[in-house]
Amino acid sequence: MCPKEQIKRAMDEYGNMVLRLAYTYMSNQHDAEDVFQDVFIKLYEHMDRMQSEEHMKAWLIRVTINICKNKLKSFVYRKMDAYEDGAHSPYIDNNDSFEVILAVTSLPTKYREVVHLFYYEGYQTKEIAHLLKKRESTVRSLLSRAREMLKNKLKGDYDFA
Repeated sequence: MCPKEQIKRAMDEYGNMVLRLAYTYMSNQHDAEDVFQDVFIKLYEHMDRMQSEEHMKAWLIRVTINICKNKLKSFVYRKMDAYEDGAHSPYIDNNDSFEVILAVTSLPTKYREVVHLFYYEGYQTKEIAHLLKKRESTVRSLLSRAREMLKNKLKGDYDFA
């Protein structure tokens, strides 16, 4: 299979995952799409290093996170005002409640990334720890704290008895 076909297949298979993860970090559609492009350009440059589908998926997640963090740290990005309301993103599942989406996107990044990988991408804590280069106990602790923060933010909207 030629590189163009491999990239197209990777975009078809993992594109939504990359967009959702980028949106989780960037909080707006335009920046998430920029990250998406950067990620798949990098994949094109490194396609010969992909060992398997699982390796490619993990690599895409790690590269997406790194590109998002770099963009968020950049001088230009810090000086920009937010220009889009996150509630209208096409990358958020329509089954998700608007309030839950807002609550998750308002979490600090370290909590947002583990919540996204655990609940939206279906990774186990051990896999998240490997992807984020953290200890599994740290990931479990971050998830627990994130759940507590979400519980407090959503207290009036949902019954957590």
